[in-house]
Amino acid sequence: MKRISWPSIILVLWVVLAIAGPGLSPHPNQITLPNVLIGPASDAWLGYDALGRPVWDRLVIGARISLFVGVSVTFVSCVIGTIIGTLSAWFGGFPDHLVARIMDIFLAFPGILLAIALAGILGPGIENIIIALAAVGWVGFARLARAQTLSLKHRDHVRAAIALGCRFPRIMWRHLLPLLAAPLIVEATFGIANVVIAEAGLSFLGLGVQPPTPSWGSIIRDGTRYMLVAPHLILAPGIALMLVVLSINTLGDRLRDRMDVRVIFH
Repeated sequence: MKRISWPSIILVLWVVLAIAGPGLSPHPNQITLPNVLIGPASDAWLGYDALGRPVWDRLVIGARISLFVGVSVTFVSCVIGTIIGTLSAWFGGFPDHLVARIMDIFLAFPGILLAIALAGILGPGIENIIIALAAVGWVGFARLARAQTLSLKHRDHVRAAIALGCRFPRIMWRHLLPLLAAPLIVEATFGIANVVIAEAGLSFLGLGVQPPTPSWGSIIRDGTRYMLVAPHLILAPGIALMLVVLSINTLGDRLRDRMDVRVIFH
């Protein structure tokens, strides 16, 4: 019997906590002043924050936010980037050069700085976070889809489909996307990890989810004021964030090795 790896267990717990969050943490914003900054105890094994709110309840709701933003941004970025990259490489010419230059411009700046600028312009909120991160995240998928399409469109089966009179939409769905799926899935796996970190960073700066809704980044930000007297306010969300990102990256590496993307496309 094959044993389940620890990254899979952590990710399953993350998803379960995110889905069942409202039932597991019904009162994440309930203020109880006598419990201010109390550490882990039997009735609250992750302690309370500066307003007497249970850290566990807020951590569970934060898991829901990080999962929703991570999956949403990655899905939107993957769809937009794949379409742009595939169309650009297939038709070539000036549009392809223009798209390549636009991607170079985006890659010339740190993605998180562009996301911070967009989030600052759009204003705080979970919808604006998704827009800001997707506006930056599509570039990696477009670059990958473009590079693979440039190679795939010269394959014999694609040329045969063109000779038989197949139109581009059919060629894309039947001959290009099935072969692009493996590297795109691997890219999406790492993309979710990057988005989770970016969302926490934006929330830490006050550009993400607004109070009283908790986010892992905002919980860490609030806990920095009491780092010496109540370290559990930083350790709990920090360890949760580290374990989730580490698990996603570990499974992404294993998935890449199993799919053997480099051998297939090189």
